[in-house]
Amino acid sequence: MEIVIGTKRWSTWSLRPWLALKRTGADFDETLIPLREVDLSTAEIRRHSPSGLVPVLKDGGLLIGDSLAICEYLAERFPEAGLWPSDPGDRALARAAAAEMHSGFGALRRACPMDIGARLTVEPDEDVIRDICRIVDLWTGLLARSGGPFLLGRWSIADAFFTPVATRFETYGLDLERFGDTGGAATDYWRGLLRTPEYLAWAADS
Repeated sequence: MEIVIGTKRWSTWSLRPWLALKRTGADFDETLIPLREVDLSTAEIRRHSPSGLVPVLKDGGLLIGDSLAICEYLAERFPEAGLWPSDPGDRALARAAAAEMHSGFGALRRACPMDIGARLTVEPDEDVIRDICRIVDLWTGLLARSGGPFLLGRWSIADAFFTPVATRFETYGLDLERFGDTGGAATDYWRGLLRTPEYLAWAADS
């Protein structure tokens, strides 16, 4: 099994399925393509990905693109890893959270791109504030329901999808109390995401 990813410091899309793959405990090869080197990266990605995008998972004759599709495949390929919650209701909520992250929060993505290890400042505009408030509301609701420490109790693909958001909150020094995290649950959650062994392994190589 091989996963093709982009520069670890910047590639949010690569981080998510890499975390899930790491959680399976399976052996895999990693091919890293440096991003922002347009001539090099475009040609290199095309060698692995018909869409011209990373990440890509290769498993035998299968070639799977898109971070959510890769995670869904891994959940089925390695059911013992428990990448989705076993309870149907919890599983539906986890899938909904991951899908919302997969397709949404564009203002936050644009204003606060992932840059692991950097310490930057940003003054959020109304659209970014709206995105952060929604994330805080989503997180606190799920954490209150599950009891934590992750969104649905045990770590799941939903947590993989929000790990890049946690890096943004750290990089840009965003105080979530400003955005409705009055009890601190959302802040404790994102800090916990950045302490998982899988994330620490990724960050150490960023």
